[in-house]
Amino acid sequence: MKKHELYIIISILTILLSFSACGSKDESGGDAENQSRGNTIIETGELAAVTSKSFVLTRYGRQFYEMKIVGLLDHGTLVNEGDSIIQLDATDVKKFIIDRETALETQLATLEKMQVNQDNKNSEYDSKIKNELAAFELKKISLEASRFESDRTKKIKELEFEQAKITLAKEKRKLELNKIIDDNDFKIQEIRVQQIEKDIENSYDIIPNLTIRTPISGVFQIAWSWRSNGLMKVGDNVYPGNNMANVPDLSWMKVNTYINEVDFLKIRMGQKVAVRLDAMPKVVFDGEIAYIGKLCHPRENNSRQKVFDVEVKLLKPDDRLKPGMTVSCEFLESN
Repeated sequence: MKKHELYIIISILTILLSFSACGSKDESGGDAENQSRGNTIIETGELAAVTSKSFVLTRYGRQFYEMKIVGLLDHGTLVNEGDSIIQLDATDVKKFIIDRETALETQLATLEKMQVNQDNKNSEYDSKIKNELAAFELKKISLEASRFESDRTKKIKELEFEQAKITLAKEKRKLELNKIIDDNDFKIQEIRVQQIEKDIENSYDIIPNLTIRTPISGVFQIAWSWRSNGLMKVGDNVYPGNNMANVPDLSWMKVNTYINEVDFLKIRMGQKVAVRLDAMPKVVFDGEIAYIGKLCHPRENNSRQKVFDVEVKLLKPDDRLKPGMTVSCEFLESN
């Protein structure tokens, strides 16, 4: 066979194979894709507990701005309601109580001393007022007795009487002002004592709260520490607002997933969802849509794909369902 004839035969076979491949793709490829999707929407998601308790450090008074962890359960420990899960160091609180109790003794002694001094000063003021009042009465009697004397003598007696009247009024006013000042000083000292007593009372109330107990049953999860770039551990210092741990209740679970914006109108609240664990793809867990987000956002950072957040509630509890597990959600067609 000549060379050019062989070339023609090969070209014809190539063209025929191309047409055959195109026809196969048009007839089966597109249909196969539609069949795999149909009207069913499948998205991935992650299991989470419906109810979860976070243990965030509160501010225990204005003087305690940090606490040290001295006790911590192992990560993943199953806990029951009321179990102790975290123990914070009470040393600083106890030291503060001792300091405040010492200060209270000092301030109580000062208050008692002020009370004694005020009583003595009040006695002195009363005596002084009585003396000035007696002097005033003598000047008054002397003035009355001078009516038969010369005008010059009467004038002198009148001036002495006026001076006695002014002195008496001045001492009375001075007594009133001193009593007001003393009463205010005494009240300020009483407030100091009450504040210290309140600090001591509050500090004693703090100590039981340093043993943190879980109000729900579940699994204990230690929080991540950005300072150490790892899980919280014994010896770490925590500050108000820091999350120390979480306890999700494993009784009821949900799936945090999403729906593509083009499929947003195809789902509704209460719609049934078939949930499958990646670890157990043949087992189906029944669920239904419990929440549909109102805002659209990128699926991932710098992603052009937009999605809506969706929560799927599992309808039955199951011990095989654990927080953080990856699942697929098949949104079933509505009847």
